Amino acid sequence: MAIVTSTEMFKKAYEGGYAIGAFNVNNMEIIQGITEAAMEERSPLILQVSSGARKYAKHVYLMKLIEAAIEDAEQSAGFDLPICIHLDHGDTFELCKSCIDGGFTSVMIDGSSKSFEDNIALTRKVVEYAHDHGVVVEGELGTLAGVEDDVNVSFEDSSYPRPEEVEEFVSKTGVDSLAIAIGTSHGAYKFTADQCTRNEEGLLVPPPLRFDILEEIARRLPGFPIVLHGSSSVPQEFVKIINEFGGKMPDAVGIPESQLRQAAQGAVCKINIDSDLRLAMTASIRRHFGQHPDHFDPRQYLKPGRESIKAMVRHKLVNVLGCAGKA
Repeated sequence: MAIVTSTEMFKKAYEGGYAIGAFNVNNMEIIQGITEAAMEERSPLILQVSSGARKYAKHVYLMKLIEAAIEDAEQSAGFDLPICIHLDHGDTFELCKSCIDGGFTSVMIDGSSKSFEDNIALTRKVVEYAHDHGVVVEGELGTLAGVEDDVNVSFEDSSYPRPEEVEEFVSKTGVDSLAIAIGTSHGAYKFTADQCTRNEEGLLVPPPLRFDILEEIARRLPGFPIVLHGSSSVPQEFVKIINEFGGKMPDAVGIPESQLRQAAQGAVCKINIDSDLRLAMTASIRRHFGQHPDHFDPRQYLKPGRESIKAMVRHKLVNVLGCAGKA
């Protein structure tokens, strides 16, 4: 069974100039779509679970679904699909401990809302317990704006990390990777119209990522894996379908994929993707009901939803993350 930590994944990704996709999972169809794409592209994979997902689907169901996906890869594709199971945005020691004890191989402790000193203390406590159990830890410095599950931060309360503090934080906590804020944002409404420009088609164009911060951190911590949260691109084809079939998502905009590819070629070894999964499935289901109003069997609309997720993930693995063929 190929449930692994992210240590070797990140080492190879940093050296190879690519990133590992960390996709949020909530149910069977999402897990199937992601893992089938990874099987076909032979890509290493991080499946991450938020506290909201654990509440929705329960820890044991998600673990068994992931185990089933790994077994399916062994039987169908004939190889071990390396999967890291990660807690996304753990906000307490107790939550991280529960996931570590429950079989996760990686946890994130998000102390970014706390003071610098308290963030260090909490993160260090999680690192000590996790490392004693063979589990790796992701910390966070800087605060991303946006809304996703239990994370809700206004633009006014967001902040960039100071590179000198990043160096101190990593040294004092012993974290294995670090999420930093360089201009990404959670959710499908990442930026207001005032923060963006508009192109000739009238679509919002978000401000560029702060690569200067990323490059300075990489200079200070060579070889250390950096993580980008809030990195969905909010594909406009999905937004268009959703709006065409009864949705209302005006001015939904994400991070340009070209900038994510640039980040992956540098120090960024893990890129989180959640909203794009939701958009892919929602667009497919809305279109299905619009075209087949008589359907009521969940299999009829969840199957194309799963296929939409699979196609989107394959695109990310090949064209954005660059990790296809790296398993």
